[in-house]
Amino acid sequence: MRAGAHTRLAEWLRARAARAAEFRVGDPVIFRAAKVSAHPGPRAVDVAPAARGESYSYVVDKLWRVEEVLADGRLVLATRRGKRHTLEATSRQLRHPSWLERWRYRDRFPAPPAPPRALRPVR
Repeated sequence: MRAGAHTRLAEWLRARAARAAEFRVGDPVIFRAAKVSAHPGPRAVDVAPAARGESYSYVVDKLWRVEEVLADGRLVLATRRGKRHTLEATSRQLRHPSWLERWRYRDRFPAPPAPPRALRPVR
């Protein structure tokens, strides 16, 4: 591969990664929450018992939607039940869902925001 082609490929890969990290209002996102309890739920993954076996540590995927992108780079995320969470957009626990996850969990993501009503002409 020529040096110029290698540089262009590296630039393209960097631009692609930057686009993938962008979040826009209405985007579905997955937040991976770490939890500890005596009884993990059915959606728990990576379940590990504590040293004495009295509790378990695990992670749960939370399916949220971007409600607002703040000027300082933080995101306001909405849950299905109306709660709001503010997180850094660079959080390692936050990611875009794959197309398969979008389809598989389509009923678990909050509804997208309604588009603004079009102005009707006055008669």
